[in-house]
Amino acid sequence: MPAAFLLRWPSWVCARRREGAAMNADALPDRDADRGLAEDRERLRRFVDAHPRLFVLTGAGVSTDSGIPDYRDNQGDWKRPQPVTYQAFMGDERTRQRYWARSLVGWRRFSRAHPNAAHLALARLEAAGGVETLLTQNVDGLHQAAGSRKVIDLHGRLDRVRCMANGHLLPRVEFQVALETRNPEWAALDAGDAPDGDADLEGHDFSRFQVPDCPVCGGLLKPDVVFFGEGVPRERVQAAMAGLGAADAVLVAGSSLMVFSGFRFVNAAAKAGKPIAAVNMGRTRADALFSLKVERPVGTALAFLA
Repeated sequence: MPAAFLLRWPSWVCARRREGAAMNADALPDRDADRGLAEDRERLRRFVDAHPRLFVLTGAGVSTDSGIPDYRDNQGDWKRPQPVTYQAFMGDERTRQRYWARSLVGWRRFSRAHPNAAHLALARLEAAGGVETLLTQNVDGLHQAAGSRKVIDLHGRLDRVRCMANGHLLPRVEFQVALETRNPEWAALDAGDAPDGDADLEGHDFSRFQVPDCPVCGGLLKPDVVFFGEGVPRERVQAAMAGLGAADAVLVAGSSLMVFSGFRFVNAAAKAGKPIAAVNMGRTRADALFSLKVERPVGTALAFLA
């Protein structure tokens, strides 16, 4: 047929066909991503179904979707300066002034955090009988707020303040009132969020910040949490080890396990021959011990529990 008689598509039709081909090409990665997520969820589902008495260990990655920042990046390295140590808090008044000033500002947002999909998924797993013990390294109380009851707060709770002289416990909300009453100019400040109810307040003079004493004995008050450099109470470790002993497998959720207080339970599980699965974004200290690892946000990965 002569070339003059060949049928030619109008230019606008050719343009539409090119656009459609480009859109289909762009959609391929999305389909691959969806397929990969479905496969990861199926692997986790099989693990959960095969082990009906799970020891669940959670870390900061579970609470990031609730607006609470974490300490480490995907390589397990510090994102910001290391938190205050127990020794510095107990031994230096200026350190305590700085800590409580930052906490006064940070507490407002921290206390308004709500459970997210990860907390709710684990609460549903417990309600279905699939959790022997939930050991959390977090201090936010969001597992309990989501409905979990078999919770051990390994590092304590930030919603309580403890007298270091007599052990008296004071609700953090009451202590917040005392802080704001003594330091009204600080109560008006706002700042960027930091982990565990902290706030970024660099450049401020903390020397005049007034820290209330224990209302019972006048002793030094400290958040009822385990600081870096402080030991976890022995009875808490023993309770967690008992829960691990009764479990048939371990599920790590949102923890790099860089801190030994959490890693030791995974290490003990591995020595006991218990299967270990992990959901965490990035490297962990225990990667070599996992029989299954999924690198996705916890809430996304565990959505199948809904």
